[in-house]
Amino acid sequence: MDGTEIRQRRPEELGLPHTLSTGRLPAASEDGPPSVPESQWMATKPLGTELNRETALSIGFQVTVPFMFAGLGLSGAGILLNYFQHWPVFVEVKDLLTLVPPLVGLKGNLEMTLASRLATAANTGQIDDPRDQHRVINSNLALIQVQATVLGLLAAVVALLLGAVSREELDFAKVELLCASSVITAFLASFALGLLMVCIVIGARKFGVNPDNIATPIAASLGDLITLSILAFISSFFYKYKDSRFLTPLVCIGFMVLTPVWILIAKQNPPIMKILKFGWFPIVLAMVFSSFGGLILNKTISKEQYKGMAIFTPIICGVGGNLVAIQTSRISTYLHMWSTPGVLPLWMKKFWPNPCSTFCTSEINSMSARVLLCLVIPSHLIFFSVIYLVEGHSVPNSKTFVVFYLLAGLIQVTILLYLAEVMARLMWHQALDPDNHCIPYLTGLGDLLGTGLLALCFLISRLLSEAELDGISEPASGPP
Repeated sequence: MDGTEIRQRRPEELGLPHTLSTGRLPAASEDGPPSVPESQWMATKPLGTELNRETALSIGFQVTVPFMFAGLGLSGAGILLNYFQHWPVFVEVKDLLTLVPPLVGLKGNLEMTLASRLATAANTGQIDDPRDQHRVINSNLALIQVQATVLGLLAAVVALLLGAVSREELDFAKVELLCASSVITAFLASFALGLLMVCIVIGARKFGVNPDNIATPIAASLGDLITLSILAFISSFFYKYKDSRFLTPLVCIGFMVLTPVWILIAKQNPPIMKILKFGWFPIVLAMVFSSFGGLILNKTISKEQYKGMAIFTPIICGVGGNLVAIQTSRISTYLHMWSTPGVLPLWMKKFWPNPCSTFCTSEINSMSARVLLCLVIPSHLIFFSVIYLVEGHSVPNSKTFVVFYLLAGLIQVTILLYLAEVMARLMWHQALDPDNHCIPYLTGLGDLLGTGLLALCFLISRLLSEAELDGISEPASGPP
């Protein structure tokens, strides 16, 4: 196959029959997409023109509304986490706090990946047939239930190991509670958010809105709230009945027994089975990244100098994860429309593009990256204001902290958007779908970057405040 050829994505790669033409387009040029007569283009790429007609204004409008709605959900999640951290179960079982980022991050590992796969299918018109739609939806929902069950158990194990290493002890009495709480939370949250993703993508398709722009932010708006609430109430329930010796083991076994049922449903769709067999590495590694972010949260949340860490962690992690998921989903759709797996378009041949080309050109993905980057500062200011109005006594109010907080958010998103471009190209060159292999890495890395940079903001703000106080007190203590 000539490396300059580009064609539609093959329907079977999304688990669909050959419902669309796979006719090839003329060779690409170095300057951009190929030039073809409109009639021929519409015959083979009926939705490509819609993507190229997007402007910065239309992208910004479609992204901003659900993204701001998502931000309110993230703010609510921060307030909830600040409240839940004082519950007896969180005080007694410290490793529950380590579980928060990886469990909340499941929406990046699973639901955002699901939304991106479905959005790509919707944008290429491949889930319009009701029979195909039902088969693809059922198999995808079954897939994320298997993944959620396994990842929930693994997240609990990683949290226990990290806690054992940092404290040099392992409390076996709390292992069962942690495992059962994690598995049930992952299972229920993934099921609820998976259904929500399906409804959003299908609804967006019917109303002519690009699902790439709205699906992941809307999932995030409720994802953190749902996951945190389920984790808090489920763990409190098990903590209340901790003397019931067989309760938590039976619950864990029960959910694990359901796994073969979900696998049978997923078998209806061979490409989904391929993901089930070979798609574990990205989501497991992303979960590990998020777990290290959880360890940072666990070690800082109870210290006075990090007061407010619980509130801002879901926000900074969620904003970065949402924006990079949107960009990755858009790049993936673009590649599916203009190329075939394993072959990069000529204008995307460089694996490590110049950062200026990622943010400063007229190309559609560069334009969307600029739009998303421009949302960072205003959105964080709005979310900070909401938090300050509701929980003013629990957050730092110094200008120094606000400046460093905004800078941390900007650095986090800039790094993630550039890595989204790099990883999408690398994965596509390896004939791997960016929908499945990029978003988990990037959202997990976003959790780690966000938590680490946030802790650094608190630390620098505290050090500067102490230095300022020392500077004031020294003249006052001198001779008259």
